[in-house]
Amino acid sequence: MQTTEHETSGPKPDPGNLDHPPAPSTEPTLLPLTELDDEIERLGVPVPCRTYDPEVFFAESPADVEYAKSLCQTCPVREACLAGAKDRREPWGVWGGELFIQGVVVPRKRPRGRPRKNAVAA
Repeated sequence: MQTTEHETSGPKPDPGNLDHPPAPSTEPTLLPLTELDDEIERLGVPVPCRTYDPEVFFAESPADVEYAKSLCQTCPVREACLAGAKDRREPWGVWGGELFIQGVVVPRKRPRGRPRKNAVAA
């Protein structure tokens, strides 16, 4: 039995199809976080995230998060840290003086627990 090209050919692969990403590059690339580490070492000055307990930058309590954000205000690499965190879409923590939750900067951390169903009279 003879088959025609039409019967044997399936859908043509789309070169822009995201299901088939391009082959990875063989050249090593520096991650922005690595570049930030290099900058910190080059400056030779203490930075808050290396001086204070790292847990404070990933704290659960809103007060601790605000404390971590305040520590970043005088950091010499604050802007580079924040830019890198935005590029990497950091899942959580304080980076560059801003709080990240699920890759997005949020103004403040909400305390744990459910919000009230009804407003409380003041």
